[in-house]
Amino acid sequence: MRIVTGALGLALMTVGAVLLLTGGQLKDVALWLAGAIVLHDGIVAPLVLGVGLLLAAVPARGTVRGALIVAGCLTVVALPVLLRPGTPKNPTVLPLDYVRNWLLALAAVAVLTGVLLAARWIRRRVPRR
Repeated sequence: MRIVTGALGLALMTVGAVLLLTGGQLKDVALWLAGAIVLHDGIVAPLVLGVGLLLAAVPARGTVRGALIVAGCLTVVALPVLLRPGTPKNPTVLPLDYVRNWLLALAAVAVLTGVLLAARWIRRRVPRR
């Protein structure tokens, strides 16, 4: 099974490489990959390290870290719509208020994190029977 899966993966990578080289998009893909590296190494990694240093002294850092990961994932998923260039010609393409919905989702993550932290704090304070 491992050999079949490996051979199938190699075949698909070959098809992808042939399409990339013959489709004339090699420059676009190289530019996109370079931008991703700069974005990660220049913005994302320093931001994550800085937040990690700030959270080192927080007692509930695991819960806060989890909430930040969820918020970061929501932001990454929403970025294409949040950064859309102008108003689309067809108003039914992006009909919702995506910025508001993204902020509501982030608020829900913050509220649920606060409820979880409060419940843990109360549980530690209430004496057990």
